[in-house]
Amino acid sequence: MLEEVERWLTRRSWSAADRTLDRLLVAKAARGTTVSVVLPALDEEATVGAIVSVIRRELMERAPLVDELVVIDSGSSDRTAEVAAAAGARVVHRDAILPRLPALPGKGEVLWRSLLVTSGDVVCFVDADLRRFSADFVSGTVGPLLTDSDVHFVKAMYDRPLRESGTDDEGADEEGAGLHGTGAGGGTRGDGTGGSAAGAQGGRVTELVARPLLNLHWPQLAGFVQPLGGEYAARRSLLERLPFPVGYGVELGLLVDALHTVGLDALGQVDVGVRLHRHQDDRALGRMAAAIYRTAQLRLSRAHLVRPELTQFDRGEHGFVPRTYSVDTEERPPVREIAEYTSGRAA
Repeated sequence: MLEEVERWLTRRSWSAADRTLDRLLVAKAARGTTVSVVLPALDEEATVGAIVSVIRRELMERAPLVDELVVIDSGSSDRTAEVAAAAGARVVHRDAILPRLPALPGKGEVLWRSLLVTSGDVVCFVDADLRRFSADFVSGTVGPLLTDSDVHFVKAMYDRPLRESGTDDEGADEEGAGLHGTGAGGGTRGDGTGGSAAGAQGGRVTELVARPLLNLHWPQLAGFVQPLGGEYAARRSLLERLPFPVGYGVELGLLVDALHTVGLDALGQVDVGVRLHRHQDDRALGRMAAAIYRTAQLRLSRAHLVRPELTQFDRGEHGFVPRTYSVDTEERPPVREIAEYTSGRAA
């Protein structure tokens, strides 16, 4: 690890408990900063309501930290929108944002469009499939942006158990292991010590794809525990300058581009405890890995993949059958280049 990164780990890695909610409210009021929280959601009726309820109760009603809570529904076939609205979020359908530009499938597309229908100086993204959600995911990542004017982009870090106690879920797509000895309450730890080695595993795409790519090509980012994590906050003034990969490459793309735009010392990470969520199967993770690799490749060469497809195999009645999937190849431009964004007319 670079000496620069070792120094960064000491200076820019925190626990959510390092900043009390009272301190954050004072800093927020002093600077007049506004905060938007965005949940991208697709068929998440089982979890989105609880997440919205916690944020609204803990960070809007009991303490006015969050000014705006928005769920962007990207075409759910279940009751996601209804559940989110009933819990207290403003729900906006992806296709209603910038309707002149047909929506592309993918998480990054939703995050990019969310900038056109939110107004906070700080924007915090939270995945909508989290279980046992803690408000620390929001207050923890937003905190440094409120108290430190030279911090522009903050990612959550956490333990990500291979299996939740009492379930048979497979490991997740990314691994989490906090740098601090104790978490901030983002979940439960069985032994109170930050999780056993087995409990902190499960990060297949991070460990096999993203972390090697970052260490080899962007070693300044080697200190990020959860480079692909979906919980992070950033200043709008930074986000509006960055291109957004439309698919699964969005987290790696934003992290790399933020480094090049504002420098390592403007980036940080906060330990929020434990993250529990719905896991994906190996086939889905393979497609995710391909999109992430493509995002990295584009930033290394600024060229397109020769063959932006991934072929996987299923066993059929007469042997193995190839299944070919397109790899995300689209990116949205910095949102400040969109006329509707600068004029305030998104819908």
